[in-house]
Amino acid sequence: MSVSPSSAARLPAAADIALAYHARTKHHLKRYAAGPETLDWDAQPNPFREFAGSPRTHLPLTSDRLAASFAEACEGTAAVQPLTVDSVALLLELSFGLAAWKEHGPDRWALRCNPSSGNLHPTEAYVISEAIAGISDGLHHYVSRDHVLEQRSWRGAASSGAPRLWIGLSSIHWREAWKYGERAFRYCQLDLGHALGAISYAAAALGWHAHVIEGVGGTQLAAILGLDRASDFAGVEAEDADVLIAITPRDAGPPTHDALPLAADADADVWKGTANRLDRHPLYRWPIIPEVSAATAGAAQDAVTPSPPCPPRAPRPATRAAELILNRRSAQRFDARFTMTAGALHELLDALLPHAGPPWNAWPYAPRLHPLLFVHRVEGMTPGLYALPRSEGADSRLRRALRPDFDWRRVEGAPDRLPLFHLLPTDSRGVIRTASCHQAIAGDSCLTVAMLAEFTPLVANNPWRYRQLHWEAGLIGHALYLEAEAAGLRGTGIGCYFDDAVHEMLGIVGSQYQTLYHFTVGRPLTDDRITTLPAYPGRTRNEVGVLP
Repeated sequence: MSVSPSSAARLPAAADIALAYHARTKHHLKRYAAGPETLDWDAQPNPFREFAGSPRTHLPLTSDRLAASFAEACEGTAAVQPLTVDSVALLLELSFGLAAWKEHGPDRWALRCNPSSGNLHPTEAYVISEAIAGISDGLHHYVSRDHVLEQRSWRGAASSGAPRLWIGLSSIHWREAWKYGERAFRYCQLDLGHALGAISYAAAALGWHAHVIEGVGGTQLAAILGLDRASDFAGVEAEDADVLIAITPRDAGPPTHDALPLAADADADVWKGTANRLDRHPLYRWPIIPEVSAATAGAAQDAVTPSPPCPPRAPRPATRAAELILNRRSAQRFDARFTMTAGALHELLDALLPHAGPPWNAWPYAPRLHPLLFVHRVEGMTPGLYALPRSEGADSRLRRALRPDFDWRRVEGAPDRLPLFHLLPTDSRGVIRTASCHQAIAGDSCLTVAMLAEFTPLVANNPWRYRQLHWEAGLIGHALYLEAEAAGLRGTGIGCYFDDAVHEMLGIVGSQYQTLYHFTVGRPLTDDRITTLPAYPGRTRNEVGVLP
């Protein structure tokens, strides 16, 4: 939509749009944010985007050959793999590939390595390759259902020099809006954070680093990923360009800003493929979503200096990284009698601090979210409310913003590296269950986390930060997912909660701080009625040989 200069002056500022969207899409105890009044599950949008006419490259499945442990991935000591089609296939398998199929009665659904709100998966992944053995230079789209690359464009001339790889991420907002209505844009951004975490951990298991490339705005990225090609998306759901990630071997050092993919050449590049329609009969429209998307589609415009890395983490489990990643699941129910150890909690929280390993080595920004813990059953800890400030001076700022009766005592027995504070002794199971949209998982777990973000000043200064804050929340959630699995527990994200009811409990006045995501961890109860099937029926993960 073009806007004349005279009418542009009357449009609300982008920051006002973002802040108004957030306020408008809050759930309240007496009403939920606007969403569909009915759902036809038989007409759910197609969860897999494809490009008809794009040539396909079938990728090998080799996760059973990767010997690197979760400890080696987290510590940055996994053997460095060469950039080839096999290793790129493994990166995609462990970040965006299918982990299993599930069946219950007539219903069948896929589980992926990257978690998603409602298992709806709005995030799409693109591969940009240069001089990688076995992959043509150019742009490719990844189809997780089939574990294939669809080539979207070819370079006019072959690349020379060392192999280079980028992953571009986009969102199809309708996949979430179909179920969640206006609040869906939030969930798409949380999913982006989970996707960043999934790529970071998978890359670390291969001896690689994933780096978010700063300063690439939505318009520039859309051109790089071919998302601005109107004829290729005619009459189908659009994709929103989100983030570009450079993948480099650990021993190659971080990429420089000028190490971006070659710009598209309209005269020399060849494009093929048209996007499929995901929902042929949409019942609703949510115009607020494209509005907030446009308002927040910028990039980081102000320099952000990350906080100094925290001390090295405690030793990690020796479980193979690929096995742990592929076995990650979202818990559906918890054992309400189980008590987790304090040591397991400390390891969970340690993973949330800005260490040099994954997922935080992919994140070039200072920590802006601070977990508040509703602890129910942890050995040696009084049930109640706790805080984990994640940046220098954050505890002082939080003290001024939260209730004055919180005691802010350092938790005895917690490692010195953990800035863990006790705030209030209380049995919070009922109140956090109610505040989390009456979901039993929030009270039956061992603890529930509310992720409190430094909010209005950041978004008012740069509306793109609205996306960034949700990405950071998703990164925290992904670290909790994998650390819970490593501890023999399980977690699940909670996107439905009564925003201001949580703020009222915490004593927050105004919008300087806002809670953006909930997460809960405990011992899961499994449903034996649900059958687990192989991720790729008819194909086996290669068990011949072992990658170092």
